[in-house]
Amino acid sequence: MDKIIYKDLSFKISGVCFAVHNKIGRYGREKQYCDLLEQEFKKLNIPYIREFNITNTGNQLDFLIDNKIVLEIKAKSLITRDDYYQVQRYLQCSGYKLGLLVNFRNRYLKPIRIVRIDTIHKSEFK
Repeated sequence: MDKIIYKDLSFKISGVCFAVHNKIGRYGREKQYCDLLEQEFKKLNIPYIREFNITNTGNQLDFLIDNKIVLEIKAKSLITRDDYYQVQRYLQCSGYKLGLLVNFRNRYLKPIRIVRIDTIHKSEFK
């Protein structure tokens, strides 16, 4: 059984992120990355919602891709534990299973997959 959640879609999203990183470089602003990501999603017919509000929480996702994956964009020197917790909070509030945290400031782009905690089964840790 394949345990990777939304493997193909997350692979496509990562590819788009790499293309954007190659075009803008590592010193752009978050809005620049989001604008170009949006253009690329349109070109590839990847369904998305930008700046999606999670009902009654006041939280706003950078992107919701295909009503499945939360995509959180950062453009800062370091990803912190708080950034991870932010995505985990979004997943808990929204009920989505997978989030991708991408920091475009890194020299080498490394999308971080974050799985909603309650979707991980205890049997997987034995």
